[in-house]
Amino acid sequence: MKLGVFAVLFSKKPFGEALDYIKESGLDTVEIGTGGYIGDAHCKPAELLADEAKLNDFKFALESRGIQISALSCHGNPLHPNQYIAEEHHRIFQDTVRLAARLGVEQLVTFSGCPGESEYSLHPVWITCPWPTDFSEVVDWQWNEKVIPYWKEQNDFLKEHGVKAAIEPHPGFVVYNTETLLRLRSECGEQIGANFDPSHYFWQGMDPVACIRALGKEKALFHFHAKDTKIDGQNHPLNGVLDTKSYSDIANRSWVFRTVGYGHGEDTWRDIISALQTVGYDGAISIEHEDGLMSVEEGFTKAVAFLKDKLIEEGAVEMWWA
Repeated sequence: MKLGVFAVLFSKKPFGEALDYIKESGLDTVEIGTGGYIGDAHCKPAELLADEAKLNDFKFALESRGIQISALSCHGNPLHPNQYIAEEHHRIFQDTVRLAARLGVEQLVTFSGCPGESEYSLHPVWITCPWPTDFSEVVDWQWNEKVIPYWKEQNDFLKEHGVKAAIEPHPGFVVYNTETLLRLRSECGEQIGANFDPSHYFWQGMDPVACIRALGKEKALFHFHAKDTKIDGQNHPLNGVLDTKSYSDIANRSWVFRTVGYGHGEDTWRDIISALQTVGYDGAISIEHEDGLMSVEEGFTKAVAFLKDKLIEEGAVEMWWA
């Protein structure tokens, strides 16, 4: 495994400056955003695909610094009931697949998407319980009429281009846990697997180690995000994990995203890294930052220091910084 970063953290920096900062921090893999909800500040697939000179400049910026791409990321909702949004996110997804193939990048990261409750919806609808029975009927309709047909077709497209899709399980989308990820893979094809973000598993009360083992058993763990979640000791016992308050309302939320090591301690993260080793994962540990209590630079720096210590201790990574 190699330690890397989700470069959208540095979207305000020019691409070359961001790469220099990442390299100076002792990392040599990056995950690069290509559009959707995360933006495309450093990589616009349609432009690169249409202009060989721009594509070569993009490749040179990486190669000259000895930096590899762990994944291209186009987090979006191609199943959105708003046709304009769905078509835009689908186009970005397919352009990202084509670009990954041109660059020799093995995989991209994205969301499964979430439809509405019917053909007449204006907004996505995410169901959290089976009753009243309307809810179960909506889930069946979403999977059978929208999710499975779309991702079967995309699995073929991915296979044609020799690229894999690492779907990031996330509440609000139809794939949000281990079961739904494995269902999508089983129903639609083996080009589909998981981008594993422990923070989403902590948030929902799942055991990341058990989930890593389950996904590893099915050879379905493609990419890994390093991000933590802190469960609030006062608000969570009162209100549970379903929390629609703003992420900025930190004092009153049941949980908040944190930099690795600030939600769960060394033992937990050591077990996670060991579980990745156990299932044979040898990809990137891609640092992501959504910590409302730290600046990007502070969160990134602390995550690098914490993970270097854990990875070195477990002997799981090449120690090029030593």
